[in-house]
Amino acid sequence: MSSAAAAPPSFEVLPGAADSPVILHVPHAAREIPPAVRAGIVLGDTALERELDHITDAHTDRIAEEAARLSARTPWRFVNRLSRLVVDPERFPDEREEMTAVGMGAVYTHTTHREVLRTADTDPEPLIDRWFRPYARAMTEAVADRLAATGRAVIVDVHSYPATALPYELHGEGPRPPVCLGTDAFHTPPELVRQAREVFGDLGETGLNSPFAGTYVPLEFYGRDARVGALMVEIRRDTYMTEPGGPAGPGLGRLAEALAALVDGLGG
Repeated sequence: MSSAAAAPPSFEVLPGAADSPVILHVPHAAREIPPAVRAGIVLGDTALERELDHITDAHTDRIAEEAARLSARTPWRFVNRLSRLVVDPERFPDEREEMTAVGMGAVYTHTTHREVLRTADTDPEPLIDRWFRPYARAMTEAVADRLAATGRAVIVDVHSYPATALPYELHGEGPRPPVCLGTDAFHTPPELVRQAREVFGDLGETGLNSPFAGTYVPLEFYGRDARVGALMVEIRRDTYMTEPGGPAGPGLGRLAEALAALVDGLGG
């Protein structure tokens, strides 16, 4: 891990075209953990690297970057530059979060294999205050900016998941298609699903909400503002990389092309 002085910012907002409503959100691609946060994680260095291999959505930032380059109208990108082991910006920070049942709320206390990550007496509030809330505010501002500029916003979450279910998964017994689309009854219109299925169809079966479901929308807009559309794109890792945590392969380019086609279809 890098020194405290060299610790990167928590996130980066990469501007797109002024008239693009699309935000490619990449929350789980990074492995970086600031030293002060590392001190609160009980795993040894080797075990932590192995956990990062399993929990990181490796190369999804590259997929989004390449898709943005290929798009006719450049989408905006909001990219988390720290590991989700610092905080997971997509979790509910309260009792609504079902993953708290396996120690994976906004601040993880357990690993993908249900081993202890942080001690039971860890206070999550300092991490939430330092990392989670600024991220949420910035994402809220990014969506508000797109609404002001274009009258709508479309958040496309770019994720990946392992070919074989890991012990932490609450719904790992369901189908694991090459591309899983996570939807929300309020924020994901049928036309958005149709477009996504069309562009990703050449890569194999495209499923809905299995093994992961739902979308990410900042709480200020969640369930309140239908001008904010949202779709989660979960890509099975063996379609573009060597698992776990290995290099990307040629599948990455094909996925980026499909994602770019989706962006263009959304008016991005």
